[in-house]
Amino acid sequence: MSLSADLMELREEDIRRHYPAALNLLQGFDHAPRIAQAAAAPAQERSSGLGTRRAFRPTTPGLATQRTTTAGSVHLLARIEGVPGSEGLPSPLQATVAQGIRRAIAIAMALAEQVALRSGLADLKRANAGGSLAPAQQPDFAELSTADALVTLHVFADALAVLLAPHAGGEPVEIGQLDEVLTDNAPLALMGALWELDQDIAQLATTDQRLAGTALAFAETLMARVAARAAHAPGLGAFTSASWRVAADDLTIQGFTPSRKGRGPALQMTFKRPEEVVGNHIAKHQAMKLAKMLMAYDFERRLNPFVEEGGFIFTFMGDGAPGTGKTTLIQMMAGLVHGYCEVAGVPFRYRNLSTDNIDSYQGKSGQNAKAFITEITDPTVIGFGTIDDIDTLAGKRGDRQASAGQLEITAVLMESFAGANTVVRGNCTFGMFSNYPENVDDALRQRAGARFLVDGPQTREDYIDILALLLGRNHGIPMGDHRLFEAQAIQRAVAESYAAHSRPKEEGLMEVWGRVEAQLGPLDTLAKIGAYLKAIQEVEPRFTGRAIKNITDAIKVRAMDVELPDEWMANPDLFLRRDYDTKAAMIRELRRPITVEMVLQEINRYADSEFRYSDKSDETAIEAAVRDMRRMEEARRRYLAERGPA
Repeated sequence: MSLSADLMELREEDIRRHYPAALNLLQGFDHAPRIAQAAAAPAQERSSGLGTRRAFRPTTPGLATQRTTTAGSVHLLARIEGVPGSEGLPSPLQATVAQGIRRAIAIAMALAEQVALRSGLADLKRANAGGSLAPAQQPDFAELSTADALVTLHVFADALAVLLAPHAGGEPVEIGQLDEVLTDNAPLALMGALWELDQDIAQLATTDQRLAGTALAFAETLMARVAARAAHAPGLGAFTSASWRVAADDLTIQGFTPSRKGRGPALQMTFKRPEEVVGNHIAKHQAMKLAKMLMAYDFERRLNPFVEEGGFIFTFMGDGAPGTGKTTLIQMMAGLVHGYCEVAGVPFRYRNLSTDNIDSYQGKSGQNAKAFITEITDPTVIGFGTIDDIDTLAGKRGDRQASAGQLEITAVLMESFAGANTVVRGNCTFGMFSNYPENVDDALRQRAGARFLVDGPQTREDYIDILALLLGRNHGIPMGDHRLFEAQAIQRAVAESYAAHSRPKEEGLMEVWGRVEAQLGPLDTLAKIGAYLKAIQEVEPRFTGRAIKNITDAIKVRAMDVELPDEWMANPDLFLRRDYDTKAAMIRELRRPITVEMVLQEINRYADSEFRYSDKSDETAIEAAVRDMRRMEEARRRYLAERGPA
């Protein structure tokens, strides 16, 4: 095969040269966990009563007072062969897993060796081994050793995921958090990772299929953890600036992007059909449309035509009172995308960032949030990420009650959603949901490109529909004078909902609208509409240039308010499997022109939400201040009553 200038071949002889070292690690080594806590008993030794290492007592002054954990023997090969069902001999799948781990270790060692030659770490290692490493070289040596550890861990996990993907079966395995991720140097990093894998196999691998699934889930989780660590680590230029290919395994390694997603955990969720979402017409319509937009993503070009043409929603915020249907909306959209991906035969990944990701350790919450972003933006999958109750998860800057972990999550989300390094490919979308959006940091809230007002059922027909839906069929109560679900006909309901935004709804915005319209007459030119925007900004200072960008993006969404035919989603050959240029041409044919009504409706929709958030935020602050004053008054009254006359 011909290799491009930045794609280098990792030779098979270089990989196989590391097989003996990889096999030694599989057969056994001693490791004392530094971060994690051991939960599994050591694997049974081949010869009972014979230790694998002599006892080691540190003699370095000061080490005796440091926290130590007794080193335990890790016999990963014995652990794999001890999985129930082998009946005395390793099963074919156990042998496949063991060989996959050995080869993944060897690939990681071989590639790390190549990177070390490019970065200069190989020379520093020789100098250090010979005792000639100058003090001035120590910082570089430490920095490059950490980079070497990160490269080794990622390549090991990436290769293992590719090698074991065909053997994992359909049973999902959840392994939880990986703690023993060490980055002092590459050998220690590998031992920490293999110790973690040994623990996971001991606890979770009850069958051969679960053995392969556990190893694969471990590899995918390790990749996410390492990518989060590597996001801000120095010294990685020699690795990220080039690509390597292992032809025998069809493996291409390009930085910290997973080469190919083998299989994610099965999506455990109760899906909702669109007709089961009552009310919320605009939100439902846009969610349905966004689900189809995601399916236009081209895996070879790694770009979505909707991104290039305009109208793709990368981030959106859904807000509404409790019980209005935010969770139902999430279940509907995830179900639609999941179904479309099954038809197209492409991987789908859903993740939710929850309060479980807030950690008391400094920096850990930010790492968890970064890992969440990395998993969803993985260009090899269609991703849908949600942040439910974001007001409790992401701290508001300046809020003294916000924890350090909450502020870390806020910083990561702001950088990821509209930072200098944000790349929108169109393979994923993020939804932020909140009952109290006024408590979300202003800058983070404005990074939501679209606003979904989740207001639940509104009309008499909506309430009849939701009553009938939730009651089910186990009754004989007559329907009466009502056509079930007719009010939920999406096209008619959406048209009516959009038309309702032809004039503002919030009192503050209505005043601005009336004043501008009285001065300029009907807002039918760009100059008049621009004057309206400026008038809004004078009343609401948070209505900045970012707000205008979000509004224009929403207008482009309306212009691209194309209804991709359902048959395109049902028959993948009609659209889903077409090449990028064909998809783009098919979408262009459906585009609508932008109108004045469309522009004003989107301005009013967005500005109404900002005025609503601002009014609620101010009212909440006033109510809190009033409560404080009342408490002080009552405290003063009681104090004076107890003290008596002076």
